[in-house]
Amino acid sequence: MTEPETAPPPEANGYRLSFASPRDLRAIHRLEQIVFPGEAYGYFDLLMLLLAPGMINLKIVAPDGGLVGFVSGGRLFRIGRTWIMTIGVHPAHQGRGLGRWLLAACESLLPDRTIYLTVRADNTRALTLYRRNGYREVGVKPGYYPGGHPGIEMRKDRPLL
Repeated sequence: MTEPETAPPPEANGYRLSFASPRDLRAIHRLEQIVFPGEAYGYFDLLMLLLAPGMINLKIVAPDGGLVGFVSGGRLFRIGRTWIMTIGVHPAHQGRGLGRWLLAACESLLPDRTIYLTVRADNTRALTLYRRNGYREVGVKPGYYPGGHPGIEMRKDRPLL
């Protein structure tokens, strides 16, 4: 995997970025439960992301060996768009640029110029990350998240190379 220029080195402060696999399923599921309580993907959905052809699944492992970050993105052929399906960093490890690192690394491996994602409307930290990294709001999805919370659909158009 080629690291994007904007990402810190893979061993930055002892954190390591690498591809995730089905062997990471339990740790990813635990992370999703912590980062997205009540809204996390279940085991089956995560396994499908990890096994689906063309999906980019990356993880960040902390110096102590624990999985503290995960992103999954790829082209959804039935709708013809490339999406960041999930991205999260353990709250104890946030504020260190790990989310930006995951996002940039995943984007660098995605084939399409345009990338979409959906974020909960009240997740100001994530909205800030996405806006700072070139995403813009393109729509609102009322009731998208459990409890009736709206989602904000965002889009990034990367420059042609």
